[in-house]
Amino acid sequence: MKIALMDSGNGLLAAAATVHRLRPDADLVLSSDPASMPWGPRTPEDVIARALGCARAAAAQGPDALIVACNTASVYALAAIRAELEPELPVIGTVPAIKPAAAAGGPVAIWATPVTTGSPYQRGLIRDFATGVEVTEVPCPGLADAVQHADMAAADAAIAAAAALTPRNVRGVVLGCTHYELVAERIRAAVESRLSPAVPHLTLYGSAEAVAAQALRRIGSAPAPDAEPSGRLTVLLGGREGAMEAASLTYPEGRSLLEAAAVRP
Repeated sequence: MKIALMDSGNGLLAAAATVHRLRPDADLVLSSDPASMPWGPRTPEDVIARALGCARAAAAQGPDALIVACNTASVYALAAIRAELEPELPVIGTVPAIKPAAAAGGPVAIWATPVTTGSPYQRGLIRDFATGVEVTEVPCPGLADAVQHADMAAADAAIAAAAALTPRNVRGVVLGCTHYELVAERIRAAVESRLSPAVPHLTLYGSAEAVAAQALRRIGSAPAPDAEPSGRLTVLLGGREGAMEAASLTYPEGRSLLEAAAVRP
């Protein structure tokens, strides 16, 4: 079994680590283009072109499924990727976890990149899945870029700024960019430090678990976390095979993939 994941950069690590945890016997292909980050400010046409490049490089490795582990790419390029690769290759997109967050009851905050915040796409998800729930859209300028480069000082500054815009009564925060899942506990700490004493618990909603489970369903496989950890790791940077970047290895998700793989940098 081989599962590929694509993203602009390190945003794919959370979903890849989840796939590996569920199926340690699966080969993984990580296809990204960190030199072109960030994708958010680019035109839709540019995002589509770059996402297709990553998807084609991943598809050339012969995977059984491709996870588009990027919210921006899923918004702008998912249809183009599916049109080119399906039905031969199942393509799984990433959707912010607004539906489960709203189902648990509000108020809810959605942290996302500035280009996604207030976009017709995100507003449509709120309309479809969070009617009647108090929702606050919170832009997080600079956070994805800081996470990509493992600049924790910049990440903490961006998190603090976003936390200041987050209502003190929220019960859930949707992580609307896959990069944010790598600093989830920093986000939790920043938001919880400002919460009203009346709020008993804060829940963070990411997408890694959902997309990993959907990928396995699409190829007719079930989770087997006790399987022999025999999966190999292939890293593609800008379409060329390489090694995981140093910034990727600052995160537990990146280290877990490298430590469990049959290759070393």
